[in-house]
Formats: sequence, structure tokens, C-alpha cells
Amino acid sequence: MCGISGLFGPDGNDASIARKMTSLISHRGPDGVNTWAEETKYGGIGFGHSRLSIVDLDGSNQPLFSDYRTVLIQNGEIYNHKEIRSEERIFPFRTKGDGESILAAYHSRKSENDWVQRLDGIWAFALWDSIAEVLILCRDPLGVKPLVRTVTSDGTLLFGSEVKSLRGHPSHVPSLDENALVARIAFEYPLDDTTLFEGVHSVRPGTIETWKLSPSGAELISTSCYNSEIIQPTSSWNPSSAPALLESLTTSIADRLMSDVPLGIVLSGGLDSAMVAALAHEASQRTGYPLPACWTVAESETNPDWLAAENVCSSLDLTHHQYILDEDAFEKSLPSLSWYGEDLDVTVLFFQPLFSKMSESVRVGLCGQGADELHAGYSRYRDLSEHRNAITSRLLSSDHPFATKLLSQPIDEEGWTNENHNPDYAFRDLPKTLQYELNHGQLSNFQLRLVDRHSMAHGLEVRVPFLGKSHREASHQLPMDWKISSKVEKVALREAAKMTKLPESIVNRPKLPAGRATSPTMIDNLLNELSGHTIEYTKDYPSLSRMFKGQEEIALGLRLFRSLHLVDRGIGRYGKDLITLLEDVD
Repeated sequence: MCGISGLFGPDGNDASIARKMTSLISHRGPDGVNTWAEETKYGGIGFGHSRLSIVDLDGSNQPLFSDYRTVLIQNGEIYNHKEIRSEERIFPFRTKGDGESILAAYHSRKSENDWVQRLDGIWAFALWDSIAEVLILCRDPLGVKPLVRTVTSDGTLLFGSEVKSLRGHPSHVPSLDENALVARIAFEYPLDDTTLFEGVHSVRPGTIETWKLSPSGAELISTSCYNSEIIQPTSSWNPSSAPALLESLTTSIADRLMSDVPLGIVLSGGLDSAMVAALAHEASQRTGYPLPACWTVAESETNPDWLAAENVCSSLDLTHHQYILDEDAFEKSLPSLSWYGEDLDVTVLFFQPLFSKMSESVRVGLCGQGADELHAGYSRYRDLSEHRNAITSRLLSSDHPFATKLLSQPIDEEGWTNENHNPDYAFRDLPKTLQYELNHGQLSNFQLRLVDRHSMAHGLEVRVPFLGKSHREASHQLPMDWKISSKVEKVALREAAKMTKLPESIVNRPKLPAGRATSPTMIDNLLNELSGHTIEYTKDYPSLSRMFKGQEEIALGLRLFRSLHLVDRGIGRYGKDLITLLEDVD
């Protein structure tokens, strides 16, 4: 796991730019930074890599080079790399790490997509084929690992694990994408391949992009989809199938224990992370990897999450590390939340202290993210009409022209999928809602972004077993009434949980909102202290001001985002105190 960055274009062979880009995300890889550059016919290619050593600790420094004149930088893990190694016996491997399996698969490819489809894991990578003179950018099927890109005015393609890395190029000036912002406020996450930065887009999950240089600069010559997530519920399901559902998750956990460094479990006390903990014993016995310990933070020892997590660990005989949050933890961590998160989040403040504590002891974590999206775990799924009305009312309250466009027509612009985003269409029933959120960013642009950015801020890799291929396929086939009922969510998953050693109180524990469940008083106190500022900030963008009704804290997040990421090109701002950052915005 690590951070990657690079440039491809007229000044692509300037290794000093690649180094500057990589230095801005060095928190993702504290074990060393390497750069490489090569001149090409119309410019050059430059790679940067900041490494977090997890597999083959001493032997897999990147970039990786092959005897076939290909070069790779990778962020993520290929869980089936040993299987690919055994199948590619003629490939001249130079390391014992997982990254070379990508190069081996590429060199034995028979079609445009078959080589990537062999990979099982989470990844974002850039692969330079100097013989074909093409650059390949690729992201894993669900977008667990990030990869963003932009093209400068002189035609140079810039890409990296985080948007801030792009600022290492002297001509890149970050600015706000107001269209993406409108969608972010209304839907509560950026849609499609957009970011909040003008002209900066994500490489779409499950795709391969191929770039080539011409006299005018970098050109995207093809985009190929190698994976599609399709929700296809069967007509029936019953508890006799629960063992297969449980096995699909156990297999996924076992795969994600792959590590040459200590590993832990992010334990909130909710059902999802508790199931990861419950299956850890079996996964450890199968693989021979050590049994992970668990980590929990909360605002007090009477917090429901704290008590539930204690119950889980005592029932499963797991080592449990618990920490009470400092009284001023949130005021101190709010700037970090914005800086590393690159978004408007303000209510998941516990992520920063949690991952900071974990990183003192382990380099890899497992978490329960993805379960809510696969198993309909959010309360909004129970009343989709209310959800539709909330988003529609936000859009109707806006004076921004793009709000009307989202309601009236597909968006045929770069970064958008040219599909209908009208809430009456997108959320008309549960299958459509789940499919829409998988396709348009609820996971990749919100939930997965949160965990990636805030864990990697502390050099901690967090893996997501619920999004393993076998469990995704099993969950996509569940009938809707085994996902959510009028009384309980994640119905089939709870049936599977009954087969574990989890206490009944955990199996039946209702879904609680992340952040507010762990530290409700601390969050409310901080927001109350800043309420005067927040009301003022809702007026920063008059055409959007009424959209903040009921979610005024987003205006606070937007102000902080602008201060950290847009003022002074977003360089040199991190480290200033909260009030200075909030006030120092034009």
C-alpha cells in the first residue's frame, strides 16, 4: 500500500516534478519515496511512489521494472499474487511481492481486459509500456483505492492517489467545481467521476484507461470497462443458505490477512465490524496468519459503541485496545479531516484519532465498510420517498442552473456518466437505488474515500472484506426482503451472524450513524461552538445557501475545504489552527 503519482506529456521526463508531486502524499508511504522518468518522442513519462511496506518488506521498492520494458507503480494489494506467480512460470520475477503479478498478467494477456480480470484485490496502478508507447491507468472493480487525474494547459496528464499531489506541477492551480458541489450538497456525495476540483476527475472503478502522447500532448485513446456490478436478486432465499453467505465473507477475510506486518481490526461494536472480528479466528486458522487484535475509540466508557465492542471481544476472546478521545481531539483534528479527506466531511472526526492510535501498533486494518451498501443497511432504504423528496427539495431550493440540469436531463460532460440523476428515477425502488449508488459514487466517492484518506493519513492500510468478489456476488443475489424489512435491515446477514459466536445483542443491534454514535456529545459540542460561523458560511455562495437547510455543518466543511485546498494553491496551509483557517478565506 502506498501513494502513487505521475505525469505524462511535454515535461513528463522531469523527475523533479514527480518528486514534488509524491512529497505531497508522502504520508501514504512513510517507508521511502522513489521517482523515475524517461524521455519519449513527444515529451516524457515520470512516476513517483511513496511506499508503505506490507509484503516483501525489503524487496519490492517501486517503480517495478520488467525485462519487457514495462514499468509499474501500484497502490493496493493483489491477494492472489501467489496463484498468478505459479501460473506464469516463464515470467522473470525479480521480487517476492504482489505488484509484479500485475506485470506478469499484462505480458501474458490475450485480450484488452483478460489480464486485469485475473487480479483479485484492491488497486490503483499506472503501467508504462515503452514498446507500445502507451500509459495504462487502472482502478479496482469497486474503487477501493483512489486514482485521480487532470490535464494541464500544455497537454501534460497528471495523476495521483490524492488530488493534492497534482499541485506538485507548477501549472496546476486548484479551483472549485461548482457543478460537482451542487451534486455533493444535494446527494451527500460527489457523483460519477467528479471531484470537488474543477477539471480533476477520478479514473472510474472497474476501468482501464489507455493514454498516448501526440504533438499536442497526452490523449486518452481508449477506456475499457472490465467489471460491472449487477444486482440480480433471486426469487427466494432462506436461512438454510446462510452458511454459504457466511463462507463468502470468511474467504474474503482470509484473503485480506495477507501481510508481512502486524494487522488489526477496526471495531465499532456494530454488526459489520463485529462479523469481521467473529470470523477472524477461522480465517487465521486457514491461512496461518496471526489472529488480529481489535481497536476501538469513543468519547466515554458508557458510550454504546464502547460497551458493544467490549462485549464482542470478550465473547470472542480477542485482544482489545480501547482509547477514550481527548476533550479537544475534534477541534484539533477538524483541519486534518478536511486536509486529508479532500471533501466537506465534519461528522466523522473520530477517524483521525482512531487511525492514529492503530498506526502506532499495526500497519494494516480490516473494517466493516461496504456491508451497508450491499445489504441495505441504511435507514433511508426503508422510506425511499422521503429520501427522494429530500434530494429533490435541495435541488429545487438552489438558484444554481446546474441543480435544474440534474433534475431535468442526463449530464453529457466530462466526469459524468450521461445517465439520469433525477431522484424520482434514481431512487424509485430499492433495487434501482442500490444499483444507482454502486454505479454513481456512494461507495467510491464517499465511504471508501473516507477510510482510505484518513487511514493513509497515518500510514495505515485498511482493507474491506465485505467487498471481496465472492461476498459481493452472493449479496447481489439476495431478494430485497432479505436485505431490509419494515423492522430490521441486513436481514440475511443477521441470519448468517447467528451462526457465529457473536452475542445475540450484537446480532440484533440496530444500525447507528458512524461518527455520531461513537462521539455524539463531542460532535454536537463542537458544532454548537461553531454555529455562529456556520450560519455565516451558508451565505458564501448565495445561489446555494438554501441547500444547506438541515445540514448546515456542510457549509462549515465547505469553508474549511476552500481554505485548505484552494487558497494559495492549497500549499502551506496545513498546520494552521482551525479558527485561522476559517477566517482566512476571501
